[in-house]
Amino acid sequence: MIQAGLGLYAIAIPAFLLVLLASAETIWPRRAMVLGRHPRWRTHALFFLSNAVVGRLLSFLVLVGVAANWAEAHHFGALNLVALPFWFAAAIAIIILDFAVWFQHFLMHRSPLLWRMHAVHHSDRDLDVSSALRFHPFELIVSTFYKSAVVALLGVPLIVALAFELWLNANALFNHSNIRLPRKLDRRLRLFLVTPDMHLVHHSTLVDEQSHNFGFALTVWDRLFGTYRSESILGAENQKIGLAEIDDARSSAFIWSMKQPMT
Repeated sequence: MIQAGLGLYAIAIPAFLLVLLASAETIWPRRAMVLGRHPRWRTHALFFLSNAVVGRLLSFLVLVGVAANWAEAHHFGALNLVALPFWFAAAIAIIILDFAVWFQHFLMHRSPLLWRMHAVHHSDRDLDVSSALRFHPFELIVSTFYKSAVVALLGVPLIVALAFELWLNANALFNHSNIRLPRKLDRRLRLFLVTPDMHLVHHSTLVDEQSHNFGFALTVWDRLFGTYRSESILGAENQKIGLAEIDDARSSAFIWSMKQPMT
């Protein structure tokens, strides 16, 4: 019952944010687009649909919610070994899960095999809210198994695991969006949360800048491990987005993007 209820929110809230942020991008754009929305948005919609199918198939094997249920049923995982108030266990779980996602992202840039999958996300030559949907199914599979393992090992309660997935998706939509925040608001938000300008640096064509700002939600990990960078050396207005070796419109094509890890 809880899973079904949160499942509705997990669809409704990101969908609402997608529409809201897409509208805001047209009113307060941060940068002029290189390739524009079409056919990029069609390609990203196809990625979303492909990943929805893959996610459904994975649900027969493993899923974050399944891992949480299994851990609870078998009294497995670190949080099930000690008696903690629910709110405290939930806070610990969310903080550790956020670090786990940061670390996974870090590894995606360090491992040549994982980078071939993740490079599909980085090959987008523009950055807007739809870029948060641009992940190759290979990366989704790796991410699902990884997060499910972390959830099981921690013994994260089901409602917390599902709420974290919602939190993560909402933040990804926000920090990939092409919206211009007031500078003072941006500075205050990025004390805790990854802002669009902060994540923009990570999508630079400069390899060194791609090795900074790995966070999807909390900024503490980049600050703690020395991978935080406030702005591109070229400035936000002049920074190029994507991969240096791709300077045409190939990345806006779905079939080419799907084949990218194999080339």
